[in-house]
Amino acid sequence: MNMTRYEQPMPSYQPPKKRRFFSWLAASIIGAVIGSGLTLYAAPMLDIPASSSSTKEAKETSVSTETLPLQPTKSVTNNMVAAIENVTDAVVGVVNIQRQADFFSDSVQDQEAGTGSGVIFKKDGDIAYIVTNNHVIEGANKVEVSLADGEKVKAEIVGADPLTDLAVLKIHSSHVKKVAVFGDSSKLRIGEQVAAIGNPLGLDLSRTVTEGIVSGKRTMPISTSEGEWELNVIQTDAAINPGNSGGALINSAGQVVGINSLKISQDGVEGLGFAIPSEDVKPIVEQLMQYGKIKRPYLGVQLVDVADLSGSVRKEQLQLPGDVTAGAAVTAVEPFSPAADAGIRTKDVIVAVNGEKVDSVAALRKYLYTNTKIGERVQIELWRDGSKKTVSLRLSERSQ
Repeated sequence: MNMTRYEQPMPSYQPPKKRRFFSWLAASIIGAVIGSGLTLYAAPMLDIPASSSSTKEAKETSVSTETLPLQPTKSVTNNMVAAIENVTDAVVGVVNIQRQADFFSDSVQDQEAGTGSGVIFKKDGDIAYIVTNNHVIEGANKVEVSLADGEKVKAEIVGADPLTDLAVLKIHSSHVKKVAVFGDSSKLRIGEQVAAIGNPLGLDLSRTVTEGIVSGKRTMPISTSEGEWELNVIQTDAAINPGNSGGALINSAGQVVGINSLKISQDGVEGLGFAIPSEDVKPIVEQLMQYGKIKRPYLGVQLVDVADLSGSVRKEQLQLPGDVTAGAAVTAVEPFSPAADAGIRTKDVIVAVNGEKVDSVAALRKYLYTNTKIGERVQIELWRDGSKKTVSLRLSERSQ
């Protein structure tokens, strides 16, 4: 049990001595008797009603004991309540269905492998588009969408991108009554009010709303099925739980400013949820709708972080100077790739692109994918056999 400790001693109460108490009491009684007699004697001569004092006290007593009425509770609809009502019906449940073997019958059946959330963001003729997280639908043989009225419809995967953890689905537009709109996440301020809408722990709690503020804007290192990546995120203290993934993070204007993606779920950690900002979502979903994939510059190498290698490997096999402890080491080069054409070799260590330092595989990938274009020529600085070199190559698109 928690106890409050007082650092300063509490003052102690000292009762008066009995003799002084009785002397004071006797004097008070005598004074009261004399005062009352004088009042009764002098009142007629001064024309003062003897009962005025008692009447006033009676009135004050009646006022002070009067019961205060309870005021009726007023329902106040603020901006966030209206914003939530405007978006809720555009948030759907997403069901990942996979083929799984039945141990007893030795047959293969479609079974629900997981659920998440999604946001209807566009209607185009007979098609309605839904954005969700890649990890919600990854590995699915079929995908179903649960609408606001509880109806489940089949959805088709338009495209998915593991690195940014985004995917786009489509359904027939006849099922859609509400479409959400994107706001500009770059305008968000720390402390601004936001709400997360999704399906925590499954469809039984569909379209649950949690409210909070923008706690920060971060870059988070994540591991994906396509390798390491640094994901730009909006941090919020609005509760984001399993099943919320792919749902909407909205502002008080009812605009989607982020797609809920991940949270930190360590013991003792609360209020650390993250959403992909709409400024990053928009170009990804546009490419997925147009091409079904994300077109990115391609080097044609397999890499490993130098920081993960032992000191002996860095010194003896890569022949790096002692002060070079970071970078991206080449473990393999694909034939006929831009890297092969430029003469890049196994055991080369890439440390900069176009003069921009890269200290990891994720940093190299992030720079290429966000600052360069297919067909662009770049200058790559690397260490080889103990010497620093610069190699020029033209980036291409990966062939499928």
